[in-house]
Amino acid sequence: MNLIFRMLWVIIISKFRSRLEVDNFVSVLNLHVLPNDIDINFHMNNGRYLTICDLNRIDVFARSGLLKAMFKRNWIPVIAEHTMTYKKPLNIFERYEVKLEVMKWDEKFFYMLHTFKVGERIVAEGTSKGCVYARGKGVVSPADAIAAVEQDRAR
Repeated sequence: MNLIFRMLWVIIISKFRSRLEVDNFVSVLNLHVLPNDIDINFHMNNGRYLTICDLNRIDVFARSGLLKAMFKRNWIPVIAEHTMTYKKPLNIFERYEVKLEVMKWDEKFFYMLHTFKVGERIVAEGTSKGCVYARGKGVVSPADAIAAVEQDRAR
């Protein structure tokens, strides 16, 4: 399955999952390592982990209402920083869980924790900080982005 298909799959399944509230931005996805995820060592490529984290963010955007608010206002999500620590490889066809938790936000950024697990074992963990950007206007504060979501929900 190509990455665009995974993204579409996440958007579709998010419609059937519970809505996320502002104080609980958490996404858990259960996936498999696919042949297009691997490198020459037959385990998941280090760059693919970052792309999988994007899928979690899309799930949060869709389930929280932020995706709708961003489209409506011509905003885009931007990742400013991402780190990842790899503890154990994910092998081809292995099933794993990836979890994103928005830990906090400040006047500019959302701060996220990404955890990849096989069973109860953490195989990779990372952090990222991201923002919402209004084209031509600059960064939208997380408070304003959340206010836009709440405004859209009220309609």
